[in-house]
Amino acid sequence: MLTKSRVQDFLKEIEVEDLVNNLQVMGNEVYLDMTAHSPAMHEKKKLEVAMKQAFASEFGEEVVLKLKIIAPEPSEVQKNQIKGKQIPGIQNIIAIASGKGGVGKSTVAANLAVTLAKMGFKVGLLDADIYGPSVPTMLDTEGAKPLSVEVNGRNLMQPVENYGVKMLSIGYFSGANQAVVWRGPMASKALNQMIRDAHWGELDFMLIDLPPGTGDIHLSIIQEVPVTGAVIVSTPQHVALADVRKGIAMFQMESINIPVLGLIENMSYFTPEELPENKYYIFGKQGAQYLAEDLGIPVLGEIPLIQSIREAGDVGRPAAMQEGSLIEEIYRTTAQNMIESLVERNKNLPPTEAVKITTMAGCAPKNK
Repeated sequence: MLTKSRVQDFLKEIEVEDLVNNLQVMGNEVYLDMTAHSPAMHEKKKLEVAMKQAFASEFGEEVVLKLKIIAPEPSEVQKNQIKGKQIPGIQNIIAIASGKGGVGKSTVAANLAVTLAKMGFKVGLLDADIYGPSVPTMLDTEGAKPLSVEVNGRNLMQPVENYGVKMLSIGYFSGANQAVVWRGPMASKALNQMIRDAHWGELDFMLIDLPPGTGDIHLSIIQEVPVTGAVIVSTPQHVALADVRKGIAMFQMESINIPVLGLIENMSYFTPEELPENKYYIFGKQGAQYLAEDLGIPVLGEIPLIQSIREAGDVGRPAAMQEGSLIEEIYRTTAQNMIESLVERNKNLPPTEAVKITTMAGCAPKNK
């Protein structure tokens, strides 16, 4: 028999009980009033589809869901935004995003992480790509399992660490050949645990490798942590840049309002090893520059298409670790540009949100 308490338990399980305004159960009919996270029409539609799928999966087709979703008041959106839950010890949270898949976002995130660590910063990397985790492979930690550590009476996950980077990924909890097939709320809950139930310690930067596109995972991250800024990765061709516009528009929505620190153009050009002075613009030339000028955001770096970057990622040793190489130099410049954009971004924000960096010359973290 379907009861109100059973439905309430299910809403808690999928972590949407805070959105519920009214719940009534009459026979096999569930009357549910909810408030969406965002006033955007497509977000209301996403919530509606997700709820109907979740109810059908849990209770079967015989249970009829009478769902009413209203948009939040602007004041409520702002209140929720200000409410952002700080993570103790973490100074800056940077979302690494892309408009579409296949542009090398995770490769860029991994190389930026090790570059920042080499520059002397304390760095964490959260692999939020629930359905395609790649951080364990790229940072040579496949097969690793986070240990449990007791902190202030709580048992927390200890992030895996390599190359000076602390990291967590769903890949550490699922087998290499195991597909992760989860509903949106389940994926969001797993991410929440990796953020809140982990002992990250003191970090200057936490990089979050988001899934491609825009969706539930992005919204979950935005709602769960106060993201300092976003970095968008793209390739130069028109079809990729068209999706980048959508990704940037998501971060710039009034109800989200996360500053975009800049674009990183990956696979900008191809330079053969035997012809190091030659550049071949396979995917088009300066596509990111034109888009960045149009949107008024900076280009943080241009990463060439070099075979060694792919090979290094496959064996778990990011190419940016190659001392004295062109790739190391390019990623260091890109990281410095990102930090400069981050400092500039914080000029108009309260001191409590300021970047904890003392000098750009040596790019050294503040002494704690």
